Amino acid sequence: MSDHRPDTPACILVRPQLGENIGAAARAMLNFGWHDMRLVAPRDGWPNPRATALASGARDVLERARLADTLAEAAGDCHFTFATTARTRDMSKPVFTPETAVAEARARMAAGQRVGFVFGPERAGLENDDIAQASAIVTVPVNPGFASLNLAQCVLLVAYEWMRQGDAAVRQAPVPASASVAEVTQWATHLEHELDAAGFFFPPAKAPHMKRSLRNLWSRMPLEQRDIQILHGALRQLVRGKAGGG
Repeated sequence: MSDHRPDTPACILVRPQLGENIGAAARAMLNFGWHDMRLVAPRDGWPNPRATALASGARDVLERARLADTLAEAAGDCHFTFATTARTRDMSKPVFTPETAVAEARARMAAGQRVGFVFGPERAGLENDDIAQASAIVTVPVNPGFASLNLAQCVLLVAYEWMRQGDAAVRQAPVPASASVAEVTQWATHLEHELDAAGFFFPPAKAPHMKRSLRNLWSRMPLEQRDIQILHGALRQLVRGKAGGG
């Protein structure tokens, strides 16, 4: 849909399991002025009548929700994404609290960028492959003895922080034309294809981890559109040179 409002971040729910939680997340979003919901492979399909029942007055959010098969597709137009998780795993990424994440998001959106917050499924949260695609991590400071948050609660915390900060001053430094998630994903796929052809991913059992590490590298770098163009061009030249025996 083309009329999603660009004044708030995208709320991306990855493989949500219960329709009730999707509906409750929609209510939390609308409570604090968010409109752009994106659903990645919801377990019980879409639309879901249980989501509608729990959404109450926020049915419009559900009706406008975008459905995607993959996180890369759902976040394709975003220039910066935050993965909400209590664990950073073995990936090096900037880590924010909801407060500092929203401040960063507001600054980027004020400069014309598109920002998304990514929330994982209820049972176990985001997987490593999901987190590898994000630009940064958001971790909520909670009781370490009981760190589990409901999906809608997590959405509400971030959306509330967005409204709380309101029109507070944000840095207005010029921001170059950042590469979108779709552009970074296209570059990562291009590189993986050529590395695979060159036999780089060896032994085969280690290939998934190596590819995830590369995706994590590209996603956390502040790449500009011109950087992506240069990288594509350099890789194509290297492959042509090898093919020509140079």
